[in-house]
Amino acid sequence: MTNDELRAALAAAQAAYARLMTGAQGVSFSYTQGDGTRSVTYSAANLAHLAAYIKQLQQQLGIVCRARAPIRFTYR
Repeated sequence: MTNDELRAALAAAQAAYARLMTGAQGVSFSYTQGDGTRSVTYSAANLAHLAAYIKQLQQQLGIVCRARAPIRFTYR
């Protein structure tokens, strides 16, 4: 997928996540890969899968989406 296609898929996935979080019953969207069009439907039950998909798209686009490592002190 090109960067423009990844950005469009990310925007659709984030919009789907927002609709699920606000109480919509289910959200469906489709995207195109090299071998054809895919359609995905998410419900509140698989909200974690949608969040994982959003993280995957962000990583492919080079968007850092992980928390900072905790600060550790060493005493000598």
